[in-house]
Amino acid sequence: MRTAKLAPMALLLLPLLAGCQHAVLNPAGDVALQQRNLIYASTALMLLIIVPVMMLIVLFAWRYRKGNRQATYDPHFDHSTSLELVIWSAPLLIIIALGALTWSSTHLLDPFRPLGRVAAGKPLDPKDKPMRVQVVALDWKWLFIYPDLGIATVNELVLPVDRQVRFDITSTNMMNSFYAPTLAGMVYAMPGMRSTLHAVLNKPGEYQGMSANYSGAGFSDMKFRLRGVNAAGFDRWVGQARASGRTLPTETFLRLERPSEKVPPMRFAAVQPGLFDKVVERCVRPGTPCMSDTMMHDRGMMPKGRDAPPPTGERPEGALFKDSDQIAPAPNVTKPRRPGAPGSTDPDSARNRDMS
Repeated sequence: MRTAKLAPMALLLLPLLAGCQHAVLNPAGDVALQQRNLIYASTALMLLIIVPVMMLIVLFAWRYRKGNRQATYDPHFDHSTSLELVIWSAPLLIIIALGALTWSSTHLLDPFRPLGRVAAGKPLDPKDKPMRVQVVALDWKWLFIYPDLGIATVNELVLPVDRQVRFDITSTNMMNSFYAPTLAGMVYAMPGMRSTLHAVLNKPGEYQGMSANYSGAGFSDMKFRLRGVNAAGFDRWVGQARASGRTLPTETFLRLERPSEKVPPMRFAAVQPGLFDKVVERCVRPGTPCMSDTMMHDRGMMPKGRDAPPPTGERPEGALFKDSDQIAPAPNVTKPRRPGAPGSTDPDSARNRDMS
């Protein structure tokens, strides 16, 4: 009875879902558009099997029901070559098509690969260098550094439309993920590592980006505003950021790095030079050695002489690293077993037959 009463209410609420916006299926950038088309193509290929199977289930259940006396009943039927060919060839062809589609799109949409076009039918000018944006995942906010412009923002990403952008992505504390569904796919941000993403925004407007990897208490509000503007609007925004008067030296970054939730958008007119590289090297705090310096120091502490690692391209010494014809024979110096020891080498020993 309760289900019968709730069903009409559920039907009345269904029209409200018509106003929902699905960002993945409503892209604003060419990379996101190609990813959406890949989803459509993969879904259509899978439905080529799913829909006929679902229809045949209903058809067979109806045709061969107990009350249908006209249905053919053959208790000796056990094989049909033509039926086997249809059953196995159709899924095989679909799997081959899905594999080829996945392989080609994986290489075409590689986030490390520079773009070849701005949009469909609009090739990219090789002379136009991509605009660089450095992304740092903090707890729980996003820092965007424009190294070529000398400005930075928090939880606000503004991009000019129809211009290739190269994102360099890292994290300060824990593994995270940079995800702007209307712009491009999700790319992980990891401490001590640098990820890369090439993308372009083709439609002006306001969109939303987020973290797609759980990272603690403030994960739900770790979102940023993504805006697409024309070239003139982008220049005005850069001027507004430079006029903010706020700077981002090392001390300010260390305060910003502390965990905080629901941080409003902020703009910085100047950024500490090389800040992003220090975040990757995990040496922002004064007095902390950078990872590259530590590795160079450890390399200098490696043993010299015979125990030193071999030069690049040469094989190390030792019998384990040599071929069989390069090892000189030597006498066996294994200590012999004492008589009566467990596991005696005497074939007639009773211990060798004791399986208890």
